[in-house]
Amino acid sequence: MPSPADAVSFGAFVMLHPPAEQWTLARRIEALGFDSLWCGDHLSFHGPIYESLTLLASYASITSRIRLGTAVYLLALRPPAVAAKVTATLDALSGGRLIFGVGVGGENPREFELAGVPHGERGARVTEGIDVVRALWRDGPATFKGRFTHFEGVSIDPKPVQAGGPPIWIGGRSDAALARAGRQGDGWVSYVVTPERYAQSLAKIRAAAQAQGRSLDGFATAHLTFITVGRDYERARQAWVQRLSRRYAQDFGPLAQKYGVIGTPEQCCEQLERFRAAGCRTFLINAICDPDEEREQIETIGAEILPRFRPS
Repeated sequence: MPSPADAVSFGAFVMLHPPAEQWTLARRIEALGFDSLWCGDHLSFHGPIYESLTLLASYASITSRIRLGTAVYLLALRPPAVAAKVTATLDALSGGRLIFGVGVGGENPREFELAGVPHGERGARVTEGIDVVRALWRDGPATFKGRFTHFEGVSIDPKPVQAGGPPIWIGGRSDAALARAGRQGDGWVSYVVTPERYAQSLAKIRAAAQAQGRSLDGFATAHLTFITVGRDYERARQAWVQRLSRRYAQDFGPLAQKYGVIGTPEQCCEQLERFRAAGCRTFLINAICDPDEEREQIETIGAEILPRFRPS
């Protein structure tokens, strides 16, 4: 068992299901002791996907303890003032449980065309948008003059329950995303990285924060964890590769050994431990399986993996 200082928290994603089934799984995740409940975000994707903040609002009404987060919200696709209003409302309705994970995205240029946003401006829009959202959460009235957004003496009310607004976790693995996390983030969410790269990325985040004179006290370190638990490594790997290859319309076979958390519960714990040693303190668990197997995966992870990372 880890000491309290080394303990990690666990979040979980839920696949797209009919509403009643979606909410049953969300309630079960809270009952199993997961710390947070997450969803991804796209306007248009390779497959169907619910709108993220609407989905989290539905979770807010059927849960009471678990935190609710986006990993990650594509802020460039929306006017930041609208994002600020919706997230302030969601934080209020959930009793202050929102974690606002934001990112640049860009792997699907057509959704930027759909939103009328130039693909090449997405990074700059996210950087500015974070400041816009925070100003509207915090100030009443707020004034902002930037490249994309201008307003003076405007207030959105009610404010979020969390003082200053929900924590903003920055997603991504590029140098630009890491610098943004160090300059602006309350936390960082990685994906598709090795533990070695995770540790290197945290060093870059710390350097960016130091250059701005920022303290990273309380900074959250998270990893979007594509996990498949099985009776043995090979069968779990086959399921992991098949499902992710369909989701992202590319071959994930060459990526499995490098980036997957795959195998028996013991093997998965060993792989998670390498990320914990690299500095990760929050695992955002995305069970990679067919939808009708998701409940079993979540139950297994809750029973056989979470307790091994709880303090004694």
